Amino acid sequence: MDIAMEHGVNDIDALVREEKRLTAVESHSEAWAEGLSAGIEPEIIAEAALETAFGEMLRANGETSALALLDRMREKVIAGAFEPGRLRH
Repeated sequence: MDIAMEHGVNDIDALVREEKRLTAVESHSEAWAEGLSAGIEPEIIAEAALETAFGEMLRANGETSALALLDRMREKVIAGAFEPGRLRH
């Protein structure tokens, strides 16, 4: 595979990954809104979402992958990535 073709495949992979990410964000946003409408506090929704996510990561990819995700999320929090106005949806 030549460099131009490899670059094109990488671009397509990145676009597919971003589309999947946006679909996941939309699904999670809907679930979050449903939880709030049901009177569930945001902290409880967040904890349940994190427990589900890390449980699935452990099951599918093992402890190393789950811990790597936790590290990435921690670094994003420290960097301010989740501050109002900085979230990308």
